[in-house]
Amino acid sequence: MKNLMLIAFLIGVLFSCTKSDKLEPEQYREFDIKQYPQTWQLVKMYGQMPNSETEGDKMEWQESYILNSDGTFTKSREYDGKQTSASGTFVFKEQKPDGTFVELTFEKANSLIGSCYSSSLKEILWLKSDNYIVGTWSYCDGPGLEYRRVK
Repeated sequence: MKNLMLIAFLIGVLFSCTKSDKLEPEQYREFDIKQYPQTWQLVKMYGQMPNSETEGDKMEWQESYILNSDGTFTKSREYDGKQTSASGTFVFKEQKPDGTFVELTFEKANSLIGSCYSSSLKEILWLKSDNYIVGTWSYCDGPGLEYRRVK
């Protein structure tokens, strides 16, 4: 009988806890998708091999997108101590049933384009939520790249 009361007490304690009112860090708050400029920061990358996920300073490179209200963007990457950038135009495209995608069209060919097609000037990102996008390059053996909106 004592064991039964102890189990009931422990279950009561476990289920009586309330969710914390702790605020999320600034980078994880929700944003209005129509608010510009938008800054998207690379936060996670992974390869095709198990346990290849890296985050933050441990990633092979640092990268960001800035989307402007006039439909232009700039992509910047810091790799091996060198900063490179490229620009072009973007549009949001709704593709049912998959959701919303950001289609980036670069002005000219460059090494920053993360695409399944080497001759393409387009890069596609899936808008998972208003503050989270995922690159589609991983669909064809490229690295998996995940971005959070920070501004």
